[in-house]
This record gives sequence, structure tokens and C-alpha cells, in this order.
Amino acid sequence: MKSLADALKECGAIKFGDFTLASGKKSRYYVDIKKASTNPGLLKLIACRVSEIMKLHFINADYIGGVALGGVPIAVSVSLETGSPLLMIRKEAKDYGTKGQIVGDVIPGSKVVLVEDVTTTGGSVIKAIQALRDEGLIIRHVITVVDREEGASETLASADVELIPLVRMSELLKK
Repeated sequence: MKSLADALKECGAIKFGDFTLASGKKSRYYVDIKKASTNPGLLKLIACRVSEIMKLHFINADYIGGVALGGVPIAVSVSLETGSPLLMIRKEAKDYGTKGQIVGDVIPGSKVVLVEDVTTTGGSVIKAIQALRDEGLIIRHVITVVDREEGASETLASADVELIPLVRMSELLKK
């Protein structure tokens, strides 16, 4: 079976050049997981791997959460794979309608596993964790497709959350 790292390389998800990341950092490479999450076969592979990790680590979740935009297709596919309900977390609360930041039926005290496309410093996902915790939800694990290994693990650990990558950037940069 092809490794996820190889599949990501083959679909063109790794790009080289000069990029500015969401964290504001400059980088000589960019991980475009949207190349993978718009490919049904690769999205299914990611969902299966997340489900396997959850079983391997005995992670029980009442919800699968995804941060907009990159985490949402992954969360949807994992929700379908596991049968767990979906929560979508907006980057900011909307200022109209219900004005909510979380989309889905929230039951305080429930456990959420967040899935992310790419983690760098952990800044975006830590905001999502706080929004979920503000609603009384429990988050102990974030599963990311790719960890760029630039501090996200430490950032999340400081919030008592374990980051579990499916692939590390060091694996993707190997020839």
C-alpha cells in the first residue's frame, strides 16, 4: 500500500518556492492539502488513516471537529468514516444570524477530536480549541494530516492537547 507521504507528493501537494504561511512565517515550501482533500481517493485514504489512529490511540470522540476552511473536508470525511457527528469551527464568529462560531449541535461535556490539514505553529487550531472549550466541550487530541514541525506540538501541549500527525514534514522532504 502506498504511504500517505508518497500520495501527497504524487498529487502535487508539496510546492517549492517562496511562500508566506498563515502564521506569517516565510517558507521555501508549501503544503497544499487542498490538492489532497479535493481528490476523493486521497481524501478517503486520509479519513481511513485518521480512523485508524483514533482506534490505535483509544481516542473516543462524540464529535469530529474541523477548522474552516482546510480542516472541514477532512472532518466531513472522517465523520462519514467513523459515524461520529461533525462540528465545523469558523475562524471567527459571524456577526449575523445566530452569530455562532461553531456549526453543529453542541452538547457541553462532549469530547471532540479536531482534525486539521496542516499545522505549523498551532496558532489557528489553538483558537478553535478555545472556542470549543468556551462551549463546554472537551478537546484532548488534534490529528493533523501534515505537521510542519515548527512548534504546533509544543503549543498544543501547553493547552493539554496532544498533536498526532499522519505525516511529518521531515518525511515529505525526504527524496
